Amino acid sequence: MTEAPSAPSTSRRRLALAVLAAGMLMNILDGSIVTVSMPAIQSDLGFSPTGLSWVVNAYLIAFGSLLLLAGRLGDLLGRKRVFVAGLATFTLASVVAGAAHTPVMLIAARFAQGVGSALTAAVSLGILVTLFVRPRERASAIAVFSFTGAAGASIGQVLGGVLTDLLSWHWIFWINLPIGLATLVLAGRVLPGERGLGLRAGADVAGALLVTAGLTVGIYAVVTIERHGVTSPATLALGALSVALLAAFVRRQATAATPLMPLRILNSRAVSGANLVQVLMVAACFAFQILVAQYLQRVVGYGASATGLAMLPAAVVIGAVSLGLSARLNARFGERAVLLTGLALLIGVLALLTRVPVHPHYLTDLLPVMLLAAGFGLALPALTSLGMSGASDADAGLASGLFNTTQQIGMAVGVAVLSTLAAARTAGLLDAGAHEAVALTGGYHLAFAVGAGLLTAAFLVAFTALRTPAREADD
Repeated sequence: MTEAPSAPSTSRRRLALAVLAAGMLMNILDGSIVTVSMPAIQSDLGFSPTGLSWVVNAYLIAFGSLLLLAGRLGDLLGRKRVFVAGLATFTLASVVAGAAHTPVMLIAARFAQGVGSALTAAVSLGILVTLFVRPRERASAIAVFSFTGAAGASIGQVLGGVLTDLLSWHWIFWINLPIGLATLVLAGRVLPGERGLGLRAGADVAGALLVTAGLTVGIYAVVTIERHGVTSPATLALGALSVALLAAFVRRQATAATPLMPLRILNSRAVSGANLVQVLMVAACFAFQILVAQYLQRVVGYGASATGLAMLPAAVVIGAVSLGLSARLNARFGERAVLLTGLALLIGVLALLTRVPVHPHYLTDLLPVMLLAAGFGLALPALTSLGMSGASDADAGLASGLFNTTQQIGMAVGVAVLSTLAAARTAGLLDAGAHEAVALTGGYHLAFAVGAGLLTAAFLVAFTALRTPAREADD
């Protein structure tokens, strides 16, 4: 049985929130900080164009495939233990990544970073919702936590460009060392140290192997779509194997005496609906971040620092909305209404980008897009609250792991599919005789239009499937 620790003081809970937010910020920064540093990494280490993609792919595969298992391990072994182990792994791997002098060394370090990130991210929300039980406090805490995820990606691009230009790409990894050490010290002191349910409550080894293998194969299939093609035999075979493994995992969970993922968690309309909305929303929004950066560099001609600075307003407005408005709006109007408003703004972002020209004026063509990105600062905290509202304390780690898993799946699918569509459209326009900049822009237009369609689907799912949970007395 899980021990019930005494309620921590307000100041201790705030420090714990800072630790969780710092862990999330490191994870998100690490996922985006490399995007503007890739040319420097390729030049320095001699990556081939195909091999370079594995600087990102190795991280995504480890992160995405282990989240569900890590979340359940948090429930069983204690979330603090899993969080600290993940943070230590991530920090050490960051040092190795910064010191890498061969492609293999960097890719291996990136995989280890993904493992550490999975352990910390999977249990963070579970710790948060058990620390903050009053609705208003929980909404504020989730707003802070969501800010680090929503704005961290944009901050990572700015920071990556600045560090690469002023120092070297090595420092995009070494910057994690002081942050990681400080967070580890605080985590040991302020995070609640529950024992967990014990492995006997869910030590389903066969289920763990099935879900980890299924997610690994599936994410590998997705991140290699751009190289093999959507309908290639390799992609279809890997996709079929992934579906078979995950289907076997679900069947196993229905019959296992101690399932890794009790299927009751999917009976919650809030949990299942929020995760579906998240896959669609994140697929569009993460691809937006990557493709806009490529558009600014490949079409407009911006450098790494200029690209990061051009996208800085998006980070600022997302942060301002997440921290300053989202909790109050959720309390007043309900998470569902706020989520729908945020999704409507994001649809506007992608719709505007379908018309962005080859030679844009920043103030009129790009700045409005960056400002409308405030919709993500509304949508993510509301969606997180809805997704965690249907989980009991015993399943909080599992729900957290599931929520983070669908986030990573959305990221991987969005980037792979929309990048492939953009590349195919660009190739077609080049074959028809279009100028390179015009062809690239046409490819991005198609990707942004598909992204707008994904967000529209997310809006419809949220409108029909999600309901704001009943409010408890906040006293």
